[in-house]
Amino acid sequence: MTQNNDILRLEQLGIGYRHNKNNTLIANNLNLSLQKGSITCIIGKNGIGKSTLLKTITNIIPPIEGMVYLNQQSIKSYKSEEISKIMSVVFTEKLPPSNLTVYELVALGRQPYTNWIGKLTATDKDKISTAITYCHIEQLVHKKCSELSDGQLQRVMICRALAQDTALIVLDEPTSHLDIQHKFETFRTLKTLAHQLGKSILISTHEIQLALQMADKLWLMTSSNTLEGHPKALIENDHINSLFDSNRIYFDKKKEQFLMK
Repeated sequence: MTQNNDILRLEQLGIGYRHNKNNTLIANNLNLSLQKGSITCIIGKNGIGKSTLLKTITNIIPPIEGMVYLNQQSIKSYKSEEISKIMSVVFTEKLPPSNLTVYELVALGRQPYTNWIGKLTATDKDKISTAITYCHIEQLVHKKCSELSDGQLQRVMICRALAQDTALIVLDEPTSHLDIQHKFETFRTLKTLAHQLGKSILISTHEIQLALQMADKLWLMTSSNTLEGHPKALIENDHINSLFDSNRIYFDKKKEQFLMK
């Protein structure tokens, strides 16, 4: 892929946290890219830096070093309202208590485009309706958000991101706390958004098996480096085995799953 097809590009990126004058570096020398209309999954063991990477990419925390490019332009050069028209974010934090209906929550995705009183235009309503249809939540629109199950709420949050109508959607652990059916449905929805609507999807996930099945590309984070490639290529090169330090767990290439020795 050429850089012209990259919606997101990381160059010599170092991620971590700043405290006073001290830097805590979690990962560095990250040179990664995300292509338009594709789904990329970030995988790695707990504490490896997946969420920190997403917070850096989404401009929540600054990089320790290096650059993040969004549509070939440094993310530092964008105003926050400009970023919100290119990139939407779905994190796993619980919603604060409210009486919002599902429709009202999805409609909040249109905030970057509404006028100062937040009035929805015909275009806004059309984007909301399209998002609701693609995420298959028509039967939920009149419910209160407080009445939803975790799986339903996650679909609604993805729907809000879709209503925001950004080219890039970033999600941090979108299937945490979901049962196996809702995990599959969530990944299937995200793959549809990428391949049918041309959205670029970046997901941090612990669901390695689903990532191997659904992703066009993986960013595989280890303690020594971060690898990028098609799932099958990373499997064939034995890089998937680097996810675990234990000698009791190994990745079976034929079955394409982790097994116990």
